[in-house]
Amino acid sequence: MNLVSISWLRALRNQYERDEMFSGHAWRVVKFGEPKDAVELHELTWGEPSPGQVLIRVRTAGAGFPDAMMTAGHFPLLGEPPFGLGEEAAGEVVAVPPGSRFAIGDQVAGITGFLEGWGGYAEYAYVREGSAIRIPAGMTDEQAGGFPIGFRTAYAGLVERAPVEAGQTLLILGAAGSSGVAALQLGKALGTTVIAVAGSQEKLEFCARYGADHVVNYRTDDLTARITEITEGCGVDLIYDPIGGDTAATAVKSIARNGRIAVIGLASGSALSLDSMDMLLRNYTAVGVLASPNDDPETEAAVWDHLVSLAKHGAITTPVGRVYGFDEVPRMVAEQTAPGAGKSVVRVASK
Repeated sequence: MNLVSISWLRALRNQYERDEMFSGHAWRVVKFGEPKDAVELHELTWGEPSPGQVLIRVRTAGAGFPDAMMTAGHFPLLGEPPFGLGEEAAGEVVAVPPGSRFAIGDQVAGITGFLEGWGGYAEYAYVREGSAIRIPAGMTDEQAGGFPIGFRTAYAGLVERAPVEAGQTLLILGAAGSSGVAALQLGKALGTTVIAVAGSQEKLEFCARYGADHVVNYRTDDLTARITEITEGCGVDLIYDPIGGDTAATAVKSIARNGRIAVIGLASGSALSLDSMDMLLRNYTAVGVLASPNDDPETEAAVWDHLVSLAKHGAITTPVGRVYGFDEVPRMVAEQTAPGAGKSVVRVASK
């Protein structure tokens, strides 16, 4: 065989590798509505990842309230169906673009390409390279699959958007949920006194296990009176609010002068309504928190390095709640409007 033939074969092989396709199943929203009607299992094909992505074979994927919002048509960052579900996933890298810092075979977790219609409840998933971490030793698949979104959001809220300082008081609403308990742990790692608010004795005990200094049942306690008692009348320096609605409105009454509220979400079904005159007279601030990546890749990498370091040292961990089978995704989505304590995770495949 001459050199021309060898070169041609190499080129053909390289082109084949670039064009390699991966086929499997994925849960997708095909119309807005109840999950049992709106979410279907489809067979899809994944091509080679674009720059800024890696393709993984999924083992686990973290779940949350946004899944229910997407299915109902209430998620503001997505258009019309069809699109994939699942914002975060963990598994093995099967394809990378040229110049990637990852290699085939790496075990990673990260935020999926859900904003482009590709989700994590699938046998394969595109993961944003800038959000991807190598799974630390000792972190289980379930912990890895539910790690990225909650802790990146908590970091955005407590470090980037409404920085909280050691010695300050942090009030967390929905503290037993996936967003709340991530903020609880990060808040403790940052040296704050954490007041965890939840709606049952079971959830309060869960929050205490993950480090809450004080727990308050918003269903049975007088929230304002309890916060006054705990803070000796000083109020709280920062409210972390993934809930919204009446509970958040009540919590704002207990914000300290020069305090802040970080608006994370609206798991109650309605966003917090703020009174600008009240903000003026009591001199407090509200900030919106969307955990979007930094424009500077090095800065974003430093965020993830910090979070991974905290995880390696045991300061933060994914508090895994219910683990669902891959065939249970529609049921899982329906249950995210009132989940149990901890992070819901979908087990897609074994190793």
